[in-house]
Formats: sequence, structure tokens, C-alpha cells
Amino acid sequence: MEPFVSLTAVAVPFFVADLDTDRIIPHRFLRKPLSAGYRNFLFHDERLDPEGRERQDFVLNRPQYRSARILVGGRNFGCGSAREGAVFALQDWGFRAVIAPSYADFFRENCLQNGVLPVVLDEGVVASLAGQIQASPGATVSVDLPSQVVRAPDGSRHHFEMDQSRKEQLLRGLDDIGLTLLRATAIDAFEDAYYRRAPWLRPAALRN
Repeated sequence: MEPFVSLTAVAVPFFVADLDTDRIIPHRFLRKPLSAGYRNFLFHDERLDPEGRERQDFVLNRPQYRSARILVGGRNFGCGSAREGAVFALQDWGFRAVIAPSYADFFRENCLQNGVLPVVLDEGVVASLAGQIQASPGATVSVDLPSQVVRAPDGSRHHFEMDQSRKEQLLRGLDDIGLTLLRATAIDAFEDAYYRRAPWLRPAALRN
């Protein structure tokens, strides 16, 4: 996955509590392959009318927010079902970070496994941030992972906490599989020694 180090980008306000994953991507689209372009399904039923035309009053359809790469949300962001497609849709649209007071645990983990940074800040701070970017559409927000700081449009700086191991994975662009593969040589050595001690357990496909 793509590493996340720092990002300064247009932020879009979506300060809604308990935003569930079925709103982020309706379940009927989850059977689609990623090659279909999950950006097309992001907030589908709110972003588009029944004929597939853009609703001009929907925030992501406003010209000032079309290039947004940071989403500012409300508490319990990404609740509902554990669908990974919600993160796929946000990422395919171009979002690399979400800032919210709290997340559903599974949504947060899905973000971390796909290179999207889920920043947690105090609800009052997030509300202020959402208000600033709503009052000044197109305003930018900066997120710096090494220093764990968010800089708001008004210049204020806000520190966020991040688990050190998850931070390192994001900085290096490693999901859990990638992290495991860093030890591939040690894993191969262990398996080789193990099968030398118990050759009858070696899978037939691996026998010489």
C-alpha cells in the first residue's frame, strides 16, 4: 500500500455522528470488483439522484470540495457493518485521511490496512475544524504523521495519538501481510528446520 507521511490538502466537512458504512457504500455494490472503480459508489444514494445525476446540494459535488483528500467526520464514524468496501470507496475517491472524534473499531482497522490515516481528535476540535472548512470551502488542512499533528486552516495545531506499531506500518506502507513478509527469510528457515525434523509432515507439493 502507499505510505502515508504527511498531507496538505483540501478538506471536506461531513460532521455527522454515527455515519454507517451502508451510507458510505450501499451494500448492493460490494459484489463489484475493484476494477469497477469504487469511487463511483461512494455515498452513491446521497451523491446521485435515481437517474444517476449528481445532486448539486451534496457536499462532494460542490466544485470547491471535488479535490478533497481529507474528510472531517463526526463521532462513531464508519459504524454499521464491517465492509472493507467503505474504505476502498473513500480511498478510490482520493481520500488519504479521515479526522473524527471516534471510529467503529473495524472501520479504523480497515483504514490502517489500506493506507488511510484515521485521526482522532477531541469532538470540540473536530467541530471547530468542520466549521472552518465549511465557512471557507476549499480550505486546506495539514496532517503530519511523524509529528502526529493536524494543522487547521486558522493555523491552530492539534496533536493526535497513534499506536507506534501502526504508525510505523503507515509510514512504511505496510499492511499486516507486508509486515509479515519482512520476516520471510526467517520464516523459510524455520520451516526448513521444522520439516527436517519431521519430514513426513512436509506437504507433498513441497517435497523434492
